[in-house]
Parts: sequence; C-alpha cells; structure tokens
Amino acid sequence: MRIGIDARFLGPKGKGLGRYTEKLIENLEKIDSENQYVIFLRRENWGEYEPSSPRFKKVLADYRWYSLAEQIRLPAKIYREKIDLMHFPHFNVPIFYLRPFVVTIHDLILRHFPTRRASAMGPIKYWLKNLAYRIVIWLAIKRTRKIIVPSNYVRNDILNNFGVKDGKIVVTYEGAPYLNQKSKIKNQKYIFEKYKINRPYLLYVGNAYPHKNLENLIVAFKILIEKFNQDLQLVLVGEEDYFFRRLKAETNTMLHGSGIFNQIIFTGFISDESLNELYSGAKLYVFPSLCEGFGLPPLEAIFRGVPVVSSKSTCLPEILGDAAVYFDAGNPQDIAEKINNILTNNNLAEKTRETGYRQIKKYSWQKMAEETLKIYIEKT
Repeated sequence: MRIGIDARFLGPKGKGLGRYTEKLIENLEKIDSENQYVIFLRRENWGEYEPSSPRFKKVLADYRWYSLAEQIRLPAKIYREKIDLMHFPHFNVPIFYLRPFVVTIHDLILRHFPTRRASAMGPIKYWLKNLAYRIVIWLAIKRTRKIIVPSNYVRNDILNNFGVKDGKIVVTYEGAPYLNQKSKIKNQKYIFEKYKINRPYLLYVGNAYPHKNLENLIVAFKILIEKFNQDLQLVLVGEEDYFFRRLKAETNTMLHGSGIFNQIIFTGFISDESLNELYSGAKLYVFPSLCEGFGLPPLEAIFRGVPVVSSKSTCLPEILGDAAVYFDAGNPQDIAEKINNILTNNNLAEKTRETGYRQIKKYSWQKMAEETLKIYIEKT
C-alpha cells in the first residue's frame, strides 16, 4: 500500500499539530515494514525531516495552508504520486481531492470561538474565511473514511455538532515524553540571564489565541503579586506573532505604572533545547485554556517534574486526570487562589508531581502510531 501524509505543518513552528505529525511519521518508520509512504512537505520545513527508512520518501508540496493552491495544486501533486490512502493530519482537506483519505480533527476551536478577535483580518475577509472553514471541515468529516481524534471530548464534540455515526470516529490519544528521555540541563544560567529571569517563575508555553485565555492569567498574576504577596515572574513562551504582540500591548496598558509588567517575560519563539531549560526551572506550569483537544504542553511539564495548575475546561480533566490542580478558567481570582495553594503547600506540589509521573505513562507516541496504522489498513 502507498500511503501519503500531508506534513506541511511538521516541525516546531507547527506547534502541537507539528509535533503530532512529526511523532506520527517518526514512529511509523519504526513499526511499519510493509507499506510505502510519501511525506508531503513545504520548502520551509523541508529540512526538518529526513527519512530514516527506504520505504519513506519526501515530496515538495510548497502550498500555503488554507490557500487556493492548497485546494487545487496539492490534489494534483498527490494524484501524481499514485497514493492509495492519504492522511490529512488537519481538517484542511482539499475539496477537490476525491480519492480515499482519513483525517485527524484535533478540535473544533474555530467553531466554538468564531470571533474576529481571533484574527487580524477585516470583517468581510474574516467572514469569508470562517465560511470557508465551515465548508471545508464539513466536507472533510462527511467524505473521510475515518475521523481520528485525540480525546473523547473531541469525539463527543463532533458527534454533537455534525451528526456522524459514532463508529466513524476513532480516539487515538497522543503521546508524551518518556522519563528516560530527559535532556540534560546545560545552559540554564545563560537562558535565565538572556530572558532576565531572576526569581521563581510561573511558565506558560503555547500561542496567544483568545481561547488560550492569557488575559485572565495575567489578571490572576496581578492578584498573586498584590493580594497574596508572591514574589514571582510570569514567563510566556510563544512565537511573537500578531496575537502575542497584541497581548503584550494590552498587558502594558492594563498594568501601566504598577511595575508588575516588568515581572512578565515574553520570550518569543525558542528552541526545544532552551525550552527544556525553562521547563526544568519553573516553579509551576499554568495552563488557562478555555478549549483544547488534547493538551500537550502540560504533559511536557509533568514529564520534567513541574507541578501543573490547569483549567478544568473541555478535555483537560480527561487527559491530565489527578495530575493537576484545577481552576475555573473564567475566574482570575480562582486561578490566583489555586496557584497560591500549590505554591504554599509543598505536600500538594509533591503529590501533584508524583501523580503526574504515573499519568504520562498512559500516553505513547508509538501506541498512537500503531492505532493509526491499524486505521490505514482497515480503510484500504
């Protein structure tokens, strides 16, 4: 069988989707000794992947995501490779691709948060984009052989919103790092000096889209400093795009004159090696998101022995179990109180940490790839 994988998101700049695609391919190379694979990449991530098996080859498909070229030229590129089954690891399946495929739907965030605040576009252009999203995801869900989802929360969300048959959806939990794969701490002092980290800090890793709820986290941080007298910094890690620049400007306005703004550090995009240093030095990892399909960053924090304080929204209790202290993401006071509870209770922090080590053993990228391969075989 000749299987294609749309890997145009592969790599760290593809964030959670990029990590999912990378780990899927990496583990398929290890476990599948029978099928042939064609990996479609963009020019910007061409160097991020080199096949380690002769059964895998990469093909340039340099078409921007959500573009007209993606809809028209990408199908032609796939047809030329004579693919038996195509896997689109994101909802953006070209509407003109008519051969068998499976699709991974990571979440329905764009359906639940369809506000212009989530976009830098003007109103007409954003309305058209949102309409296109609804058409593309509806067609993908209706036409696919199977829908792969990362949690039961997403499975139920799709059932409730699209009316597909339950048997069409397969939950394949994503993976987490293994405890024996920890990177050594090498340059933590340099990283701390570079980003001016000079006291205990809370860490967040991800983007600044509105559903990530960072505004409420910043209000909660202000409460921690002013009400609970905590001497902390807040380190926000994420690529400096339109959303992070807007958040930084709004934070500066909100905290102007208080001095607290200087205790919030916006790092911009950083390498995995530097990120490991920041994870390992954090006092707590805070995840205030209003909507997630799986939630990789808190699992990566757990892996590094960092206690997690998390929103109790959507899939997060399902994925994190008892390995986090939960708060009401819509209530900054509650966020601050739960953070303060774990900061002032060493026994609670240690219990959360130990529970976390057990929790992440439930998740395996290899198991995810094995379950995905089974879907490939069943659907051809």
